[in-house]
Order: sequence, then structure tokens, then C-alpha cells
Amino acid sequence: MKTRCAEQDYRERVARVVAAIVADPMAEHRLDDLARLAHFSPFHFHRIYHGIAGETVATTVRRVRLALATRLLTLGGRSITQVGLAVGYESPQAFTRAFGQFTGQSPREFQQQMREAILAAGPARQGKDGDAPAPVRIVERLAQPVHALRHRGPFSTIPHTHRRLRAHAGTRTISDWLGISSHDPEVPSEFRYYAAAASPDPWPADDAELEMLDIPGGLYAVHCLAGPYSRINAAVHALYAQWLPGSGYEPDDRPTLEHYLNSPRQVAPAALRTDLLIPIRPAD
Repeated sequence: MKTRCAEQDYRERVARVVAAIVADPMAEHRLDDLARLAHFSPFHFHRIYHGIAGETVATTVRRVRLALATRLLTLGGRSITQVGLAVGYESPQAFTRAFGQFTGQSPREFQQQMREAILAAGPARQGKDGDAPAPVRIVERLAQPVHALRHRGPFSTIPHTHRRLRAHAGTRTISDWLGISSHDPEVPSEFRYYAAAASPDPWPADDAELEMLDIPGGLYAVHCLAGPYSRINAAVHALYAQWLPGSGYEPDDRPTLEHYLNSPRQVAPAALRTDLLIPIRPAD
């Protein structure tokens, strides 16, 4: 029990560091200042951070800045060179190289894909039998009970939470693997994220880490995202900022869902498919 409490304390302290980086990605973020924020000795901070977050502070800063770049590219209004400069890259070549490592495609390819997949989607429309699927489709989901593991700690360790859930699942039959999020991810103190699994098999009732949640039913706008998970935040932001205002719908007070249709353990990042589900209701 003491070991688990200590680990949770470390995660919360590292989470404060990640929150500071997310709140101001372009700040200098010196190691001494971040160590002081987390109440760790500067001598030990780097190792502790890497152990909890699974990456160095420099990698987190770079990843958060590149996530900002995906949002700027999605919103438009700036050239790729301007976006690169805005997130700290002095040359388009360096920005393109780093962005490609982060998303699996060049900034221009990313911008074009987001424009074609979401920005050009127009008002909400249903695909019909025989038609090409609409970039955004409207579905009605029934309520769904799931076994869930709440994520605690930096965003960068969300994959670790999913691995822990898979360990809990063992050999049980899983019908759906999901991510459930609520509140604004840019406000870490309010943001809630769960790794979740829908399963017809019984799970142990005395597992203190797991929670039984009911995903509420209702209308959702669904966009199937192709490619690595690093694109999810930009795609969700585009759905809310670009698609929703002209759709005839407004956001509903239910969690946003990620439905993982395949697994990075089975396919290359470019072949990943994730349904992004935004809870909606008809606009008044």
C-alpha cells in the first residue's frame, strides 16, 4: 500500500510539471524550475520524470509544441513556415522532419488530410448504402457498460494505462476497446480520462483499481481517423471548432469517446483506425 501511495504521489507531482508545459508550451522550461515545481531534487528529477512519464522532459516539450502545431495547421491562416517558427523551429526543414516523426506525415500532408477529412465535410450527413462513407456521420448509440481504469498522471503515460487495462483483462473476450474523456484536456486539474473495455465475460468484483462505468446513450458525430494516435487531439479539436458550428447540432454534456478499431500491436501506425465520437444534440 505504501509503495502504491508513493507512486501515486510521484505521478501527481510529475503531472504538475506536464500541466505547466501544456499551459505554456513555448516557455523555456528549465529543468531546475520544473524540479522545484514538482518538489524533487534537480539531481534526481530527470530520472524520476523519465521513469513516470516514459520520456524525457525535452521530449515532452517537443511533443506538446508539435501538438500545438497540429492545431495551428488545422485552423489555417498561417503558412507551414510560420507555424514552424511559432512552435520553435528555425527552419522549415527541421520542422518538417520533427513533425514527420511525430505524426507520420509532413505538415503539408497533414494539413491537406485534415482539410479533406473534416473541414470539407460540411453539414452533418448520413452515408447511404452504396455511397462512399461521409467524413462525419451521425449515429445513435445505446448506453454501454464498460470496465474502466482511470488514467492518473501525464498525458504521455495514457498508453501505459491501456496496457494495465489489458493486463487486467487477461484472456477475457473484449468486444470494444475505448478511451473516455471529459472536460478540457488543456486544464489537467479538471480533465478525466479512462481506458475502457466492453466485455461479456465476468470480471473480478474485488479489483480495487477497476471501475464499472455506463457510457450514456445518445447522438454522436463520428469521424473515423486514419493514422497514428498523435493525430487524435487535432482531429477532435477540428470537429468541435470547424465542423460543429455549421452542422445544425451543438455539443452535449456527455464524454467524448475514442473507439479503437485495430491495434498498434497488429498494424503499422499509418494503418491505425480510430472512431472519434463527439456527443451532440440538435441545436435549438
